[in-house]
Amino acid sequence: MKAKLKEWANAEFHFNLDWLLRSVNTVLTGEARFQFLHDKTAEEIQDGLKRATRHVDTSLNMISGRLGLDHDQVFFGRFGVPVMVRYLDGRAGPMPAPERDKLLFWFVQAAMWGRFSGSTESFIDQDLAALEGPDGGLDKLLEQLRLWHGGLRVEPGHFTGWSLGARFYPVLYLMTRMGEARDWGSGLPLKASLRGRMSRLEVHHIFPKAQLYKKNYRRAEVNALANFCFLTKDTNLVITDRLPEEYFPAVEAAHPGSLASQWIPADPALWKIERFRDFLEARKALLADELNRRMEELLHGDTRWLAGPAAALSAPATHGGITSEAEDEELHAINDWVESQGLPRGVVAFDFADPQSGEQRAVFDLAWPSGLQEELSQPVAVLLHEDAATIKAASEAGFRAFTDSKSFKRYVESEVVGVPN
Repeated sequence: MKAKLKEWANAEFHFNLDWLLRSVNTVLTGEARFQFLHDKTAEEIQDGLKRATRHVDTSLNMISGRLGLDHDQVFFGRFGVPVMVRYLDGRAGPMPAPERDKLLFWFVQAAMWGRFSGSTESFIDQDLAALEGPDGGLDKLLEQLRLWHGGLRVEPGHFTGWSLGARFYPVLYLMTRMGEARDWGSGLPLKASLRGRMSRLEVHHIFPKAQLYKKNYRRAEVNALANFCFLTKDTNLVITDRLPEEYFPAVEAAHPGSLASQWIPADPALWKIERFRDFLEARKALLADELNRRMEELLHGDTRWLAGPAAALSAPATHGGITSEAEDEELHAINDWVESQGLPRGVVAFDFADPQSGEQRAVFDLAWPSGLQEELSQPVAVLLHEDAATIKAASEAGFRAFTDSKSFKRYVESEVVGVPN
């Protein structure tokens, strides 16, 4: 199991033993809870592991190849995979494209609405049950999701989130990869086949952070999803901190249509910093329209799953989030250090959600929800540059919160691995 986890980690997908064992469990028992594994023999466990890892590979290939979610930072809804594994294990022969895409539609929708961010085992069990019996299958799985969440059509308001931990951050990446989004430096489509360090996609603030802070815009506005797009590292370096009204005309002249390919409002008046909030609203509408088109594409015309009104936007504003590439790199460095101590990696941009509705309440930068010694120690969170509301949310949820890497490392050395000061 550890060898397979290392293989996936080398492909930039970081999973833990609990997650893999969950897939083994669903293959062998059709249940989420580990207690059902107790009466299985070693031979049955070995067979289940072989089948589960094969189906996980298939799921990852579909998710990265068709949806473009090709690394850990954008791989949301990972507990949907054990359900996919069970589904794949119960069928035989090649999977037709419409069936594959409907399964991926379910995966994306479950992730977007936080199906597995709350009571994980309960919802996995419900979804596994929907696959069983003569009337079970993908349609029943989708109907169950719709009954739980409400309408599955996206509205502009769903793109109101902010930071790299927002639910719709991976969605924006998915749209960039699935669609015809083009780089503003080369004009080339931002497909998963790009190679080379300078071609790796980076988050780009359309209106630069420094300029927005000078105008006293709030942190959540500066780091709003609608102010994000993805570009190659090379292009990001060239644009630097220029304002859209300065660099947009040059981009469009060099590569006509490339702005529209990234869902940029066409009205030049919205490119001025004084109209930043209007720009965000206009772009959110364009993003929602595009995402609904992509979801219809996955359904191959069977759009009944998108029929009806969208679910009400009742969720309160979320707290916390990763707001820069530098912060993201620091968190991954902390994770690497923890792993070097022989401890499990934490979850970057941990989705803290309401256990029943799945609504996102906060984003904890780096978290160990089961503790650094799983089930034996207190849940822990590292919260860099966060406000008091985020720290309070973590503390009230039972997490021991650290606001800098030094104090966190002292805790690990003195209370977890027992290294003397």
